[in-house]
Amino acid sequence: MMQRIRKTVDAVIGAVIAGLMGLLVINVAWQVVSRYVLGSPSSYSEELARYGLIWAGLLGAAYASGRGLHLSIDLLPRAAGDRGRAILKMLIDACMLAFALAVMVWGGGRLVWMTIVLGQKSAAMRVPLGVVYLAIPLSGMVMAFYAVCGLLAGGREQDARTAAPGADVSNPAAPRP
Repeated sequence: MMQRIRKTVDAVIGAVIAGLMGLLVINVAWQVVSRYVLGSPSSYSEELARYGLIWAGLLGAAYASGRGLHLSIDLLPRAAGDRGRAILKMLIDACMLAFALAVMVWGGGRLVWMTIVLGQKSAAMRVPLGVVYLAIPLSGMVMAFYAVCGLLAGGREQDARTAAPGADVSNPAAPRP
């Protein structure tokens, strides 16, 4: 059941990131055309690119954390046996869960709330900044979900952070043998 939910979350987040990246390419191409071909730079395209990159970056970081693809120092996992790697993975997931909930969900949620209460809007597009900052708690919830999945798996999930040297980590939801 949990693996099916995880695959659905993976698919949705992956599709959203791909869509955002496609929109960013179109937007930046329009920005270049409007500035250098038409001689009249678009007033909103730079701001849209910035906010799209924020959303794509934060959601991409959440997606990468679920796949175990974040930069890590693998000295301890390489030295540990299977049991040590499982314990280390659970410790990493617990730390990630605490960070995602405390900093990203709670702190990011407060930031969103404050910008909505203060009525802050972006300069060019006049979009409420709370919508832009919503990427922080949303990606934190996704990171927390992946951390909970890892904790429920009891460290048996295969991922790039704690896999044995040379292991295939193409399917992080697959349990270790």
